[in-house]
Amino acid sequence: MQIDDVKTEIQKAIPNATVDGRFEGNHVHLQIVSTEFDGLSAVKRQQLVYAALQDAISSGAIHAVHMQTLTPDE
Repeated sequence: MQIDDVKTEIQKAIPNATVDGRFEGNHVHLQIVSTEFDGLSAVKRQQLVYAALQDAISSGAIHAVHMQTLTPDE
């Protein structure tokens, strides 16, 4: 799996998201900015991202996700 694949999956689930990231082995480090996060707790934001990456996590392509989830105003 490549970082572009991760970005695509997140943008399918969160269409207006801006995603930056990198892999270190099978750990992915992400910064995701989206208006979809407005009014959501940190846990709810993370749940949206984990849901988008469910298949890659289940298959073992991604072992760990380190993320920063922000609204455009943050």
